[in-house]
Amino acid sequence: MGNSQAYPVFRTTDAVEAWTQALRLNALLEEHDDEVTLWAELLTVEDARRMAAVLPDVEYNYARPRTDPVTQDFAKFSLVITAAEDSALEPELPLSFLHYVPAGTVEDRFVRAVGRGMASIGLQGRWPDDAETESYGSATYDGVEVVFNGDDVDWSHPAERHTVFVHVDKLGDLPRAEKLAAQLGSTVLGDAQRG
Repeated sequence: MGNSQAYPVFRTTDAVEAWTQALRLNALLEEHDDEVTLWAELLTVEDARRMAAVLPDVEYNYARPRTDPVTQDFAKFSLVITAAEDSALEPELPLSFLHYVPAGTVEDRFVRAVGRGMASIGLQGRWPDDAETESYGSATYDGVEVVFNGDDVDWSHPAERHTVFVHVDKLGDLPRAEKLAAQLGSTVLGDAQRG
């Protein structure tokens, strides 16, 4: 979503509720991208197995870079999660991935697979022009994002709740964010964050 400004507009401890509210906002986009961005950090063996069942072909990486002790090159995660023994998988954690999928394919299963680690679904599109607030849509910046187990859009502050963000123009657009939050019966829940 480019270097947008993202406003938090909804928080809950229920992942399915967060996703449902994000879909309500997504329906308000005038245009929708064909792809959805998925990101997750997998902290436990159980988390990794659930996510691998949903996304078996994803390239999983070490969440924190590791180096090969001999070559000093960055080490690559090479196990097949669905086939690895728990005892082999456990020391490889945490893992993460960033993956793009066709919209409407795996998102619901992804939400159910989210574990204790942070995760995100990004839906990009274009908000309609709004003469009342003098807001104009931008396919470069606009969209909706759910951050699971987190409060910030840059995925760096874990929390025990899930946050829905609306992405708007790179200069920010508080009036649009307020109108979008009102669609959920909510308000803007904090300052804009760089998306």
